[in-house]
Amino acid sequence: MSSDSHSSPAPWRQSRSSRCFFAVAALCVLTTASGCSRFRAHSQTQYVYVIAKNSILRDRVAAVSNRTGEVTNGEKLEVLERDRRFVKVKTPKGEIGWLEARLTADQQLADQFDTLRKEHAKDPVVATASATDDVYLHILPGRETDRFYRLSGGDAMSLLERATVPKPLPPGVAVADASHAASGADASAPPPAMEDWWLVRGPHGETGWIYSRLIDVNVPDAIARYAEGQRIVGAYVLTRVEDPDAVTSQAGNGQATTVGGDSGASAGTPASTDIPEYVTVVNSWKSGLPYDFDEVRVFIWNIKKHRYETSFREHNIEGYLPVKLFKSKDPYGKGPDAAQELPTFSYKVLAADAPQPTPDPKTGEIKPAKTITKTYRLEGNICRRILPPNTPPPEEAHPMPEPKKEKAGKRKR
Repeated sequence: MSSDSHSSPAPWRQSRSSRCFFAVAALCVLTTASGCSRFRAHSQTQYVYVIAKNSILRDRVAAVSNRTGEVTNGEKLEVLERDRRFVKVKTPKGEIGWLEARLTADQQLADQFDTLRKEHAKDPVVATASATDDVYLHILPGRETDRFYRLSGGDAMSLLERATVPKPLPPGVAVADASHAASGADASAPPPAMEDWWLVRGPHGETGWIYSRLIDVNVPDAIARYAEGQRIVGAYVLTRVEDPDAVTSQAGNGQATTVGGDSGASAGTPASTDIPEYVTVVNSWKSGLPYDFDEVRVFIWNIKKHRYETSFREHNIEGYLPVKLFKSKDPYGKGPDAAQELPTFSYKVLAADAPQPTPDPKTGEIKPAKTITKTYRLEGNICRRILPPNTPPPEEAHPMPEPKKEKAGKRKR
């Protein structure tokens, strides 16, 4: 037998060794791929956001722990580890510690608030207000909706839009469904109590919904006393006049406030000759109304008596924000001042043939189906309505029934 027959391996041995080699190689590839996928999964950084006003980071989850840092509302934190009720985070400053999970919001909620901010970034401001206490901004109207940003008492904000939602009631209390109230369904239960919410823009651009009872609308002190028990929803500077003998002081909201004349100005109060004249919209203190205001009032400055007086007043209307201010020329082109641009304001009211609007069941927003735009021009001390020539004013809705007007020439005996 030759030596070659002893040196070459048997065919079955060669086949078996090849199969073992390929099996080991395949196992290595699977292990490497699994490890890579596991590495990629753990390499995706997660973040949470602080919803508390401020909180402390601790070095351990225990009754006794050491403080490692401090976080504030809206701060973005990197997640390092999670526990059942706590989360280990890292701040932008590099501070690491444990924080209660209930004090944080996830990225999804933060994105929802950012979307809300972008959607209403160009909305007109209908009024300005300030927070009466520390208060949260919610993603939707309602006390049980998700919240994120927290404003401090006294923070300024811009009001953008109003909504009304059912007020939470104690368990076991039956109320009628607001959507079925008009049809008479569930007549045995009382109608649901409603509460108003405002979509606001905070001092740093934070946008969200806030409970109306937790804010104070900014109203100049000079005209706030004329509210007559009603709530001034908005006060807007229509124009300004010069009064060299007026004595004014600056109110906390930056608006000129008259303290002269019969209001008892103190000696040494700085004088100002630039006096603002206002158009205001007023409503009752009742929540859940299907309109934003039911009265419009214009305050002009009496230069001779150095005080505010009412130039225009319209009530028993169903008005909707915003109130628009601009200047316009006389549309009729008559008189020496026909080409002069004078202060003008406009607002919308519900049309008489439109159905009463109801709050949207999801958002609480009230959107009337048909409105009428009413425009008035301040000509001296008189507000004149601007209408197309030879056009009667359209009929509008009223919260309270209007008395019937008698025909001209007919007298009562």
